[in-house]
Amino acid sequence: MKLLSYKGVSMVIKARDEHCPPHAHVDTGSWSARFKFSFWHNGVELWDVVPHTNRPPVAVLEGLRDTLRQPAHLRRARTVWWEKLHTVCLDHQLWDWRSGEVVVKKNIASTTHLIGSACYEPETNRTLLGLMSAPEGVEIKL
Repeated sequence: MKLLSYKGVSMVIKARDEHCPPHAHVDTGSWSARFKFSFWHNGVELWDVVPHTNRPPVAVLEGLRDTLRQPAHLRRARTVWWEKLHTVCLDHQLWDWRSGEVVVKKNIASTTHLIGSACYEPETNRTLLGLMSAPEGVEIKL
């Protein structure tokens, strides 16, 4: 499903054979790129570009990243991902109450809880986390 266009280049989310983490694709025929996005923060990062020998200029990649990072485009990407794949790719990761972020296993502390379930609400642009061994969940307003 098409998300956006930037200087004639389309960015899409594929609905078949997709996998975590959440990401969008750009395919121009001479190069392809993937951009990761999240359901718990508003950052977007370039994941990869192939082939390495035929990379587009950095300005094009940054322009695509910045365009996806715009609130309306990022919200649409999340909505399409959630509606097509029914996951926010956060199940069984760790949430840290103190820092308010997903952390890696080596950073386990008394403030971390395993995410047992997670869902996205497109209407309100919120992610809801159900935490294991925690009295309440987390609501992330994006």
